[in-house]
Amino acid sequence: MTDSIERDTLPAENRDAVGFVLRLARAMHAYGYPAHRVEGALGEVARRLKLTAQFFSTPTSFMASFGVLERQSTYLIRVEPGDVDLGKSADVEEIIHEVVEGRMPLAEGSEALERVHAAPPRYGPVVTTVAFGLSSAAASRFLGGGLREALVAGVIGLVIGVLLILAGRLPAFGRVFPFLTAFSASFIAAAAATVLPHYSVYVGTLAGLIVLIPGLTLTTAMTELSSGHLSSGTARLSGALMLFLVIGFGVAIGSQTVTLTMGEYASRVRPEALPAWTWWLALVAAPLGFAVLFRAHARDAIWILLAGALGIAGSRVGSTAFGAELGAFVGALTVGVASNLYAYLLRRPASVTLVPGILLLVPGSIGFRSLSSLLDREVVTGVETAFTMVLIGAGLVAGLLLANVLVPERREG
Repeated sequence: MTDSIERDTLPAENRDAVGFVLRLARAMHAYGYPAHRVEGALGEVARRLKLTAQFFSTPTSFMASFGVLERQSTYLIRVEPGDVDLGKSADVEEIIHEVVEGRMPLAEGSEALERVHAAPPRYGPVVTTVAFGLSSAAASRFLGGGLREALVAGVIGLVIGVLLILAGRLPAFGRVFPFLTAFSASFIAAAAATVLPHYSVYVGTLAGLIVLIPGLTLTTAMTELSSGHLSSGTARLSGALMLFLVIGFGVAIGSQTVTLTMGEYASRVRPEALPAWTWWLALVAAPLGFAVLFRAHARDAIWILLAGALGIAGSRVGSTAFGAELGAFVGALTVGVASNLYAYLLRRPASVTLVPGILLLVPGSIGFRSLSSLLDREVVTGVETAFTMVLIGAGLVAGLLLANVLVPERREG
């Protein structure tokens, strides 16, 4: 509805509060909060500001109603699905505390949210591009790759970083960004196989694309569905599945292009193993790369590193004792409990450590493997792998939900 209805139905003293809540909703959407976190946080803030309000969040829109049932003012905010921005999320939470605890006027709080929203990216294009390369190279170690796979994955990561810069400056280019990145990654990985011996195209491609594969989106969608946010969860799940298909199509076109232009290459090669100590190096490099890609504050890097280490350690212990699916459950439980404790002790968003920690556990690589099998017409293998992906995703969701029971999420404000 329009602002004229707001003036008719809302007391004058509530208008600044409504403006603050609406700007907060836009900010949380823009920085990648899932629906249950958006609605829960806004409900708590509205309660602290003595507003009667209802909220409804989906990945592409947000609705808020203020006032008693018979005389509500309803607002619709149309948004694009936001990218995770851990630094701005932390800044927004600081503003929430200042406002609800009375240390910052509502109008000043709204202005502060606008400043955060308008602030440029925390890290420049060069640092971000390097972080893409570092994360991809580290991911190849977790996927069993050797030195050749790490080098090729690092090159693919750098290329993706450059393409992302172009996508930010050319809106039309941004619409085909997932396909172009998948095509480029597949082409580079397959072309490398024509000159590198003992090199795995599959590991090089997957590690190069690891940051863009929507495993985190898939896990978030399953969490929303399990939390009763069916509209947002279904929409996010559909988007993740469509992105999987686009990436798979781009990979297939890229590899076929290499075959047509450079000839056949060995696609199923076992990588040469790296020394054991390189696993620990990758465990340090991957979370630090993710911290840059998700634009976290530099002061949070050590906590992100610890969360990633805890998640991997919990997952490996769980996998050894119970299998891959329950291993994901133990890893998610460990990261979830640690992140909620971090939020309580430091009064910062749990997502600062939760998102990078969970990213090391999400089943995106398994989903990619399933899609690759289906494209190769290995239907039974593809379906079995997809089922494994769903089970691991369910294990992650269960671990996160139990973590919130053992150490409840800190309420905003």
